[in-house]
This record gives sequence, structure tokens and C-alpha cells, in this order.
Amino acid sequence: METRASERIAEEQAALRRVAVLVASGVPPEEVFTAVTAEAGRLLGADQAAVGRYDPDNAVTIFARWSAAGDKRPGVHTPLGGRNMATLVWEAGQSVRMDDFSQLSGPGGEVVRELGIRSSVGVPIMVEGRLWGVIIVSNASEEPLPADAETRLAAFTELAGTAIANAQARVELRGYADEQAALRRVATLVAGGGQPEDVFAAVAAEAGRLLGADLTSVGRYDPGNVLTVLGAWGSGGAAMPFTVGTLATLGGQNMSTIVSRTGRPARFDDYEQATGPAAEVGRKWGYRAAVAAPIRVEGQLWGLLSVVSMRDERLPADTENRLVGFTELVGTAIANAQARVELRRYAEEQAALRHVATLVASGAPPQEVFAAVAEEFARVVAAEFTSVTRYHSDDTATIVGAWTKTGVLRPPPPTGRLRLGGRNMTTLVHQTGRPARLDDYGEASGAFAAVARGWGARSAVGVPIRVEGRLWGVVNVWSADQAILPADTEARLAAFIELVGTAIANAEANAALAASRARIVAATDEARRRIERDLHDGAQQRLVTLALRLREAQATAPPGTGEVVKRLDGVAAGVEAALEELREIARGIHPAILAQGGLRPALTALARHCPVPVNLDVQVPGRLPDPVEIAAYYVVSEALTNTAGHAGAAVATVEVTAGPGVLRVCVRDDGRGGAGFGRGSGLVGLRDRVEALGGHISLHSPSGAGTTLTVEIPTS
Repeated sequence: METRASERIAEEQAALRRVAVLVASGVPPEEVFTAVTAEAGRLLGADQAAVGRYDPDNAVTIFARWSAAGDKRPGVHTPLGGRNMATLVWEAGQSVRMDDFSQLSGPGGEVVRELGIRSSVGVPIMVEGRLWGVIIVSNASEEPLPADAETRLAAFTELAGTAIANAQARVELRGYADEQAALRRVATLVAGGGQPEDVFAAVAAEAGRLLGADLTSVGRYDPGNVLTVLGAWGSGGAAMPFTVGTLATLGGQNMSTIVSRTGRPARFDDYEQATGPAAEVGRKWGYRAAVAAPIRVEGQLWGLLSVVSMRDERLPADTENRLVGFTELVGTAIANAQARVELRRYAEEQAALRHVATLVASGAPPQEVFAAVAEEFARVVAAEFTSVTRYHSDDTATIVGAWTKTGVLRPPPPTGRLRLGGRNMTTLVHQTGRPARLDDYGEASGAFAAVARGWGARSAVGVPIRVEGRLWGVVNVWSADQAILPADTEARLAAFIELVGTAIANAEANAALAASRARIVAATDEARRRIERDLHDGAQQRLVTLALRLREAQATAPPGTGEVVKRLDGVAAGVEAALEELREIARGIHPAILAQGGLRPALTALARHCPVPVNLDVQVPGRLPDPVEIAAYYVVSEALTNTAGHAGAAVATVEVTAGPGVLRVCVRDDGRGGAGFGRGSGLVGLRDRVEALGGHISLHSPSGAGTTLTVEIPTS
């Protein structure tokens, strides 16, 4: 029985993994749903499985099916209602089971009767907290579905919900990216000194394509209660009712008039309701829906940007908001295009600097900082790809970070050292220690030039990285098109270079500190061993010999010297007591039992000598590196000493476990709590020892609730 249960769990986990891999790889939701239905149906031994989506028209669309018999059935769109699985789940918002179909009703019930289904289980699919759809598994045989079918289906519905959320996020991200790309294209035209009519035409075209509109136009409000069309665009190059230069008289209830009167966006989801001269023209041309947003110049209403649909569906609900970016850009172009471009560039640059500065301040690894710098550099100066390269003392250099806007550099950056030499950015910066530029990379030479040309470099700028005054490396940015990089590229990268140098200096200082602490701990442990050996081989041996001689003298004393024998006995006992104290001191300096037997016997001895009862659990197979065992021993020793001396505890628990690459030590007591670092408890020294080995120590000791000390130490 246990074997079958284990096999079932394994099969279930394998099925979930297969679906999870599809979700994680970002495949279309339809492919995920097909896999979910098949895996769920097979796993539960069902005859059929299906995934349905609840639609706004109170219906369910079944678009993924699976059948044990392999028959193919088309998807269906069925109204909700009656007593059937899809409707019951929709009404309850939770799992539903039907083993009795005598009360079956509604459109969905008719479908079930056609399929000959006798029992079903349905589980809701939730997406970001709302009911999105349903997974249904069914049997046509007399045998009902497993009693735990609802629970086992839940994991599949979570994966389906994740797939849907991921797909929606990708769509939103793609829409955002498209919007930003459209705005950038218009902004580029503005920044390049384009003529106003070219800007208006570009805005109309970009907004129309982005929003899937049929017609768009840019109009200016002029004296005389008229609107002048300055830019227009039609999908597919279709003819337009309002061409550039057209004058439209305001009046009635239509887009241009409402925006002029209110200064706010306007919308018509049914253009049959529009009135006035402009509305009459629009209806003749087949307008069905329209949205318009005002254009402001220096705070004053200047005109409007409108988009029109000639299809039955309404324009998206966020159309007004998405138009705002275009209207702001038009207003800026009219008022002061260059100032707008400079402001945007400055904002992007500051955001990029904040990102890198945050990484530096948080102590992120240099590799993470290099990758972020490479990416932010490219975004700030609109380069196709960037790299961060480190110099070595043997006239070689290594690329330690790279980025490209395509996501993957082809060919990938070399991982080893490349020889400096020739005419290329990396070599020029190394030779001069100053920024360098090559506007025609076709003339470059050397190993690094070959790498850059393989990426398609046409022009490049390199800026040196200095760490504490010495030349450490270089950041290179490349353009892959014919245009050379802007003349101010070097100056704009200077602030990033300072942050990179700071990050490297911090990392090197941290590495040096860690190495220094590790050397101190190792030296301390070696000194402890030496003192312990000296005590054992010197003072202890002499005391042992002295005690033996005293006992011999006591045993051979002549008759009649009882008083002398008694004194000898007292002296011998004192020597033996001193010897035992010395042994205890030696054990405290460096316990021999730790070196000889490892953690288990050493910690057992500690627990045995502790005045407080100790529950000891040591799960450490074999020996660990000496520094790790010594650190763990002193953690437990110090913690038990504090427990016995300060906690007022009734019992302590010590758990030591060795996992892959890490040793975990946890010491708990039920005492008064209130312990902390830096209170003379010896915990500061333990923290230094643990962190010197690359480990982590944490203390939880609320007043009146006991103390828990947890340590993790790398073992490799």
C-alpha cells in the first residue's frame, strides 16, 4: 500500500514538473492548458478532462480538451446556467463534485449528456485573486473519481493561473515596450530638429498603430471657433475625411468640441450619439467609436489628439491615458523640444545612476555591479552593447561584464584572458589611462578588436576605471550602426565610472578583511594548540611525575612516621587536584577530544559538563575541516556557558546538522532571554570567527522567551 502511495506521489510530482517547466519557459497559455488537461486526466485515471474560461457574457469557453480514448472534440462556447459543473463552480467559486447527474440541467448539462459522463470534479482557476476559469475531469464509467481528486487538481489550477498571469504580464510588458518605443521614435524626431508637420504626422501614425485605431489626427484650436488638422494617419493608407489643413467648425457634442470646452479627454463608444458638423462627417465615413486627449503647451490648451475606430468594438479603456504621453510630447515639441529631450535624458541618467549606486551601497558582488553598469551604460547612451574589462599585470585583460540590447551576445564574450595590443579601445585606454574613442572600428586591430567586430561594432568609446588611484580596467560602449556615438558620451559615463571604482574598492576591501580575519582565527587556533601541547607535554607531565613520587614516598615511609605519611598524602592530593585543574584549563584552550574524535564526542563532553540539562542531537557523518569543527565547538561552548551563567534556563537543546556544503548549529534554551551581541557575552568573538569562515550567525532572544543562537558555516 505504501509503495503504491509513493508511486502515486512520484507520478503526481512528475506531472506537475512537466507542466511547471512549460509555465516557466513562457510557452503560450494554450499549450499549458493542453498539457494540464492531459496530465490531470491521466493522473486521476479519468476518461476526459477540460479547461474552460469564464467570459464576460456569462458563458464558458472550453478550449482545451483531453480524452483517454484519444478522440478530438472542438471547443465550445456555452452559456452558464442550470445545474452543471461549469455553472456550479462559477457560482460557488470553489471546488465542486458531481457523482449524481439526475438533476443535470442547463446548456452545459446538454453537452455532458452527449458525452455520457457519470461523475465529474471541477476546480476553479484563479488569476490574481479573481475567478478566471475551471478545470473539469470526468468519468463515463460507473467508477467515481478518486476522493482526493479536488485536492490533487488544485496544484494544476495554480500552474494554469500562473501561466495566465505570466501571459497577461507579457502582453502588458509588450504593450508598454511598444508604447515606449513609439514615444522614443517621436522624441528622436523632435530632438533631431524635425519640422512640426513631421512631428505631428509621426505622432498620429505612432498613436494609431500603437492603439490599433483606424484613423488618428492632430488638431490645433484656432481663433474663429475652428480646429485645424495638422497631422493625420489612416490604417493601411486609407483615405481620410480630415486631411492636413482641413478646418473643422466646432459645435455640438463631438470629440473636438468637448475637449475644447472641458480641457479634458473625451470618449464616444457609440458615435451615433455624437452631434455637430464634425460628427456628421465622421458618421458618413463610418466612425463607430472615438477617443481624444487635449494637447497643452505651457499649461494652455493648444489642440487635441484623436483616435477613431471604424469597427464594432470600443477602443481600450486605457486609451485616454496612453494618449497622454503623445500629447505631452507634442506640447513639448511646440514649446521647447530640446529642453524636453535634455530633461528626459537627465532623468534616465539619474535613474540609471541610482540603480548602480543602490547595488554598490548594498554590497552587491562585483559581477552583479559590472552587469548592471554594462546595461545602464548602454541604455544611457543608446549603445547596442557594452562591456566591462579588467586589466592584469601581464599585459592581458578579461571581460568581466557585458550587455546587449538583443539579450544575447553572439559570439559570447571570451571567458579567459586576452592579450593587449593593436589599436582598440581596451588597449588605447590601458596605454594612456584616459578615455578613448574610435568612430570607425573597421580600422581597429588586435584581439579585443576581433571580439568587438564579431559583435558588429562600428564605433566605440572607452572610459578607464580607477580604483584608489590605480588603473583597474575599462568600460567600452559600442554602436552597431553607421552613426557615431554622441560627443558627450565620455563625460556622461564619468559618474558611472566613479561608482564602479567604489564598488571594486569595497569588494577588494571586504575580501582583504575577510582574509585577514581568517588568518587571525587560524593563528589563534594554532596558538591554542601550541599552548595545549606545551601544557600537556610540560607542566602536566611534571605534575604527574611529582604526584607519583609523593605516593611512592608515602608508601615506603618507615613505621612510626604516621604524621609524615599523612602530610605526604595531603600534598599528593593537592598535586593531583592541581593536575586536574590544569587538564581542565588545557581542555578549554583546545580540547584534545575534538582533535582526536571530532564534533560528536567533543560536544557530548560539553553537554555532560554543563550544569543545565542538555538535549544533544548531532547529525554529522565523518569529520569536517578543522576550522569548521573548532568554530562549531566554541559556538556551542560559549552558548552553553551563557545559558548556565545568565539564562536561568531549565533545559538547553543543541542541534548540529551537516548539509550539502554547510554545517548548521542551533542552540536553544528556555531561559529569561535578553541576550545580545556586544554585552560582554563572548558572542562578538564568535561572530568574528564564524564570519571569518564565510558563515552567518543570528541571535533571537526576546525578553522572557528564551534564546536561540543559529550559525551556518560553509564546509567547502
